[in-house]
Amino acid sequence: MSLTPQELAALASRIKSWGRELGFAEVLIADVDLSQREAEFQAWLDAGYHGEMAYMAAHGSKRTRPDELVPGAVRVISARMNYLPENPDWRAAEAGHAPDSAVISLYARGRDYHKVLRNRLQQLAERIAGQAGEFGYRVFTDSAPLLEVALAEKAGLGWRGKHTLLISREAGSMFFLGEILVDIPLPVDAPVGNHCGQCSACIAVCPTKAIVAPYQVDARRCISYLTIELHGSIPLELRPLIGNRVYGCDDCQLCCPWNKFAQVAAVPDFEVRNGLDHASMLSLFAWSEDEFLRRLEGSPIRRIGHERWLRNLAVGLGNTAVGMRGDAAIVAALRGRLDDTSELVREHVAWALQQHLGM
Repeated sequence: MSLTPQELAALASRIKSWGRELGFAEVLIADVDLSQREAEFQAWLDAGYHGEMAYMAAHGSKRTRPDELVPGAVRVISARMNYLPENPDWRAAEAGHAPDSAVISLYARGRDYHKVLRNRLQQLAERIAGQAGEFGYRVFTDSAPLLEVALAEKAGLGWRGKHTLLISREAGSMFFLGEILVDIPLPVDAPVGNHCGQCSACIAVCPTKAIVAPYQVDARRCISYLTIELHGSIPLELRPLIGNRVYGCDDCQLCCPWNKFAQVAAVPDFEVRNGLDHASMLSLFAWSEDEFLRRLEGSPIRRIGHERWLRNLAVGLGNTAVGMRGDAAIVAALRGRLDDTSELVREHVAWALQQHLGM
């Protein structure tokens, strides 16, 4: 493909317009040189902060060298899509969860974002091909060894906050990221400055102190890691700190001043399903595996499986002992899972009962 600078600029403009038509809040373009991030990323791995996420270290230099992942790639089309459900008082609502309610990260209450973004990015790539002819590309949505935040930051979608998530002055941080690596030398956009300033609210609020330094997270302590990525037993010392967060954690985003600008999703896919914005832990704990799979079909939660779902809920129910010690319904539900076929579930249920009864 051979295009003049003027044709490339016109194509870039159309790409951004098409992206908005497809539900993306913003689409920008960057080169793929992440060499300045290599040492920082390797130091994070060397510290063991990735925990059991072996895939973070499994692809060598490809994570910081996108052109090795997709040979011939010279640009990344980086896109963000808002996921906030319609609720003008969403932050107040998130602060008002009852102790026995299941707190599920906002992004996970609707349809699986991987499917939504991948489909729309593929449509965007097909529009580009229709305009400019066949070209080399690959679509990504949190699905390959790629430093998405670094690429999005380079493209100018925002800056990397002290909690390591991307923050936009116009939209806070409640959005998903997706990319198309392309072999078209499109004109690039300029990055924006960092606007965290002296604020350290996200560091202070983290229940498990997982943000060990500005811009550095020890995933092994992060509640999102513990409830989603960790396959085995949740460390005893961290269980009480998880509270009733049963899938992910939004605390570092809820306290961020920039999220007063967070925007509502433009697509219906992220609307709440199964009442997951106000479900009780007892009702979710009662789900059989078949019910779990049926109700959460198309949900990102489904990927952790029923066993870890019960593990997380057992920890949450155990933590209700702080204000509801010995509650008859909770104790009965836990006892009903003492002979679960999973050793992992039995262990966490026994711990939860100990919190309530001192067993």
